Amino acid sequence: MTVTEIPVQDSLFPGFRLLDVATSGARIRVRTGGEGPALLLLHGYPQTHALWHKLAARLKDRFTLVCADLRGYGDSDKPASDAEHFPYSKRAMALDMAQVMTALGHQRFFVGAHDRGARVAHRLALDHAERVTRLATLDIAPTREMYANTSDAFARAYWHWFFLIQPTPFPERMIGADPEAYWRKKCGSGSAGLTPFAPEALAHYLRCFSDPQTIHASCEDYRAAATIDIRHDDEDGGRKLSQPLLALWGGNGIIGKCFEPLALWRQRAENVQGRALPGGHYLAEEIPDLVAAEFTAFFGGNP
Repeated sequence: MTVTEIPVQDSLFPGFRLLDVATSGARIRVRTGGEGPALLLLHGYPQTHALWHKLAARLKDRFTLVCADLRGYGDSDKPASDAEHFPYSKRAMALDMAQVMTALGHQRFFVGAHDRGARVAHRLALDHAERVTRLATLDIAPTREMYANTSDAFARAYWHWFFLIQPTPFPERMIGADPEAYWRKKCGSGSAGLTPFAPEALAHYLRCFSDPQTIHASCEDYRAAATIDIRHDDEDGGRKLSQPLLALWGGNGIIGKCFEPLALWRQRAENVQGRALPGGHYLAEEIPDLVAAEFTAFFGGNP
């Protein structure tokens, strides 16, 4: 594993380092900065590590933050996939993050994650349990249980779950015809519209999502979730996360309306706490002060 520094600064992460970390499976783009115990932050679909810029400003004096682009997203590599979608399984994506943290010198660490990143974080905490000491998730319930408990209301709200898993190249062609319009529709349809997204962050998201390789890789992420990820979950049997888990979700969003997040997480983890927050899906950008307060209270110690 090698770490290469990129001499670039921007207003989203002032004072943070921009790095490329070569793992065994992909080159991962990383922002890191701050001081204190290590906290890995993972973004969701169809975003990048820029999701965390508001939280970074609020947490950098308490934690050493590592904000990474998942493989397939942002400026990280987009490896070729296979018939089983294994390169975009949460197991493969989690291994990237374990190796990133090793390369940066963090043997034990906290994880805070949103959306798809929280699904990667769930697998990371299972496969690398000795390294992840606490896990906080934003606006998800476990993947297997969400599919198993799909309702009409959920399918209508999360239509993209069922569109993106269609065989390639159908969704890729549809999205690729106008990636910006798709992104704005997907991310602007929630209770807060597009207001959570700062202009510079939005420009970053749209630039990255205009890449056909990103569109394909993100479809593969969802195809993996509906197939090989569920198989990996089933192979775990009754094994649960042993680490404390904080589940937060948007009170104005879909997760709490269609599911019982704490009950579902308690099927997969031994020590679960959490609550709804007064926001929509993109909590870290819509209500960063509240999310920062929750993270500070939950992660307030050495890993």
